[in-house]
Amino acid sequence: MWFSGEGAGHGADRPTDNSIQHSLYHLKMDESQAINALGALAQVQRLRVFRKIVEAGAQGMTPSVIADQLDIGKSRLSFHLKELAHAELVSVEQQGRNLIYRADFRNMQALMGFLTEHCCDGGQAPALQERTGDMQTGAS
Repeated sequence: MWFSGEGAGHGADRPTDNSIQHSLYHLKMDESQAINALGALAQVQRLRVFRKIVEAGAQGMTPSVIADQLDIGKSRLSFHLKELAHAELVSVEQQGRNLIYRADFRNMQALMGFLTEHCCDGGQAPALQERTGDMQTGAS
């Protein structure tokens, strides 16, 4: 994992609510790690693969299910999964004869934290406020 600093130093200037920005504050990454992650997502099919894996949640997905749902060739999918794993945006686990790919939500949050760390002069970004409410109410 490439984030660091979780739980380190609880200064008074840090958010105290249960907002997304507060939970992201403790997950740190450096610029090169952010570029690596963003680069991995900067391709249409790879972004679709990542979003499909995110949709699956903690259950994850096998490559064959991903390939079927996205109508993508297995060799092409393998390349995209390798890139996402190299960027540490997904993890892979062998379960019997199957590989299960799962989104690495902590690293995804670390990336979001990196992108919004110095936002809005220390306040919460308006889009984050909107999405925080949606997530707390279960709306999409």
